[in-house]
Amino acid sequence: MLSVALAGKPNAGKSTFFKAATMAEVDVGNYPFTTIDPNRGVSHVRTECPCLDRDERCDSDNCRDGKRYVPVELLDVAGLVPGAHEGRGLGNQFLDALTDADVILNVVDAAGATDAEGEPVEVGTYDPTEEATFIEEEMDRWLAGIVDRNWESVERKSRSPDFDIDEALHDLLTGFGADEYDVTTTLRGMAYPDNPRDWTDDHRETLATDLRARTKPIVLVANKVDIAPAENVEALREIDKPVVPCTADGELALRNGAEAGIVDYDPGDADFEILGELSESQQQGLETIRETMAEHGGTGVQQALNEAVYGLLDRITAYPVQNESKWTDGTGSVLPDAFLLPRGSTPKDLAYAVHSDIGDGYVHAVDARAGRRIGEDHELEEGDVIKIVSTAS
Repeated sequence: MLSVALAGKPNAGKSTFFKAATMAEVDVGNYPFTTIDPNRGVSHVRTECPCLDRDERCDSDNCRDGKRYVPVELLDVAGLVPGAHEGRGLGNQFLDALTDADVILNVVDAAGATDAEGEPVEVGTYDPTEEATFIEEEMDRWLAGIVDRNWESVERKSRSPDFDIDEALHDLLTGFGADEYDVTTTLRGMAYPDNPRDWTDDHRETLATDLRARTKPIVLVANKVDIAPAENVEALREIDKPVVPCTADGELALRNGAEAGIVDYDPGDADFEILGELSESQQQGLETIRETMAEHGGTGVQQALNEAVYGLLDRITAYPVQNESKWTDGTGSVLPDAFLLPRGSTPKDLAYAVHSDIGDGYVHAVDARAGRRIGEDHELEEGDVIKIVSTAS
């Protein structure tokens, strides 16, 4: 399962985002380091379900009238403070937790209502653009420190006639979530000496920065947009990164309201419907959320997750079935499973995603929409429904 991490300074709203996106019980407080140990939960990205092309809807619990929710892991890491790479605020522990992530949502207090340490200040008195590069800078310095501390082992390996720098650096960086392809591709984009003993601090810092950018891309989540000065939001939008305006508080209120039957709302909707009678304060609170959603196209929580997975990571959703006519599995359930795959994936990649035995026994695949056999090197597209024929199935 893909892993999405929430990172940022203390009190930026990460735990509220996490709770809104997972509906898990976590501590949410207006003080730094409310979260100490990372919270892990299951959230979802949203896409159109292929069942919209059929008369009947699918049987998956993750489909709501054609809105398909595909699970991803969500990781809520405790707040990071300046100097985290040196261990400030348990920084090394928190940065280490980010190594499991495929992509990072940097939750920024767009309201400027907390300082660099996460302490509350008056709205608009702290510049949120200071947070925009903070996480990546701390991660880059932390990773560069790991490389520096272990570089002597790379130099020792270089004395061997069979030395391969790609392999040596992969061994060094595998704990960061970098595979050999990531390391090789990063090195190919650098100019560096053949002999590791000739590498300088600048070479190692470039390696750390480029590898982090490749393996831990970042989306900026401009949280608290409902109370943020307009100029703060505009300043964040000018940064050269994907930026998603967000009200995690608003999303959590709507999710709680939907569970209580007060509103009709699905995550990612641009609006909601009020059900039944509400108190004046409830009505006013919901209308304030509606105004924010109208301005930004939603609460931003679902949009941020989608931007991370479908945008930065460029994933597609594919649906394996056993019956290509009815789009069902072996039990007769319609479209029960959905898999997130890198763009450019093939039917055989999907087979391995289902199970390694299915992949090992792969024979051919059928495009269930078109009703025709497709080649092993056929590139899958978003929403493809695929029958996999395997000796293991």
